[in-house]
Amino acid sequence: MGDEYFNDEKYEEALQNFQESGIIFRNLEYLIGTAYNKGNIGMVYAEQGNDELAEKNISEAIGILEKIQEYSAISVYLTYMADIYVRKNNIQAAIGYAQRSLSLSEKYNLKKEISEANHKLSELYDNADDQIMSYKHYKDYVVYRDSVNNIESIQQMADMRTNFEVSQKQTEVNLLDQQKKNQQLISLATGIGLLLIVVIAIGLYRRNNFINKSKILIEKEKERSDLLLLNILPEQTAEELKDKGKVKAKRFDSVSVMFTDFKGFTSLSDKLTPEELVDSIDFYYSKFDDIIEKHGLEKIKTVGDAYMCAGGLPFPTNDHPFQMVEAALEIAEFVNESKKTDPEALTRFDIRIGINTGPVVAGVVGKKKFAYDIWGDAVNIASRMESNSVPGKVNISDNTYQLIKDQYNCSYRGEIEAKNKGMMKMYFIEGSSQKQKNLRFP
Repeated sequence: MGDEYFNDEKYEEALQNFQESGIIFRNLEYLIGTAYNKGNIGMVYAEQGNDELAEKNISEAIGILEKIQEYSAISVYLTYMADIYVRKNNIQAAIGYAQRSLSLSEKYNLKKEISEANHKLSELYDNADDQIMSYKHYKDYVVYRDSVNNIESIQQMADMRTNFEVSQKQTEVNLLDQQKKNQQLISLATGIGLLLIVVIAIGLYRRNNFINKSKILIEKEKERSDLLLLNILPEQTAEELKDKGKVKAKRFDSVSVMFTDFKGFTSLSDKLTPEELVDSIDFYYSKFDDIIEKHGLEKIKTVGDAYMCAGGLPFPTNDHPFQMVEAALEIAEFVNESKKTDPEALTRFDIRIGINTGPVVAGVVGKKKFAYDIWGDAVNIASRMESNSVPGKVNISDNTYQLIKDQYNCSYRGEIEAKNKGMMKMYFIEGSSQKQKNLRFP
């Protein structure tokens, strides 16, 4: 209610609702709700021109959000702080808050917030008669604004494709309903007397032909629907979903998780049309799918240019660390070789790869557009291995190294700072050892 009143510029009503909701958040000790609530109250006071209370509430909101690492909201509130100091005619303080917003957004790659912070800085430097800096930030604003628009275009294309597949599934449901109606008509026609037996026979003959055609069409659609489900979920999970209507989460004590991403993807994506960008990513991901299927691994998901897969689920195995390393080396080799030729005129990238092994929980989330996913600290560490890798290399954690060290040559990188994880031991896979060539996987 507060948001609705705020958007309608009814600030007194908005303030009353935000203050009431703030009491609920504090009683529940719900930090993120309290943070956003204080920020919203601060924005109301800012719109009313009460800069002192606006600054107080927004500062408190930023303090809470920093503790829980909600950086996107912090970036937005910092730009409001800049507006407050503009009204105080303190342009330098306003620029300082806007610069903090930009630095925070760039650190966590928040494209929309980077665009907005650059736009705010462009306005502030224009007010300060610094046209050079104003032009620089306006140019950066346009670049990131267009980048966000490109990503939204890609998402719209993906949504169109999903809607098409859903419509095919709906066809199956409609045909099943039609079949039930036809069966009812057949039962009704059978009850008519002997006087109409010839007419009924002709009618049944025609209906049987229609039913047979319907059954064939239904089977084809069911087969397509099952294949679509298997493209989204592992076979065992898909069967459980069809039988029970839901999937129970499962814990796996040992799973190898791999992340990959492309170096310089963001800057290159700004230069491509959505169609060219999708074709370039599809070139790589199609081959990655073939490689992980070859090694008995499970694709989990893709997010932008990030590709995630796992080994050791949905059926536990003992060889998943070795299969994951083999797949990673094959992916790195494919990406490297693809840069030497460009038969389809697609953009070529460098790739970073990271692997970790540990316990995870796996399951299906959502009621629509099902997604099979995994959670746990092992997933987070695998992501850190990828982000701390270098192009063309396979970076592994100490957990994975202890399992595969006898079969592969590895170079110790030392302990490296990993975001939110502290210092962690990391290794590069340099290739198979002679011992591995003569030894079968466990």
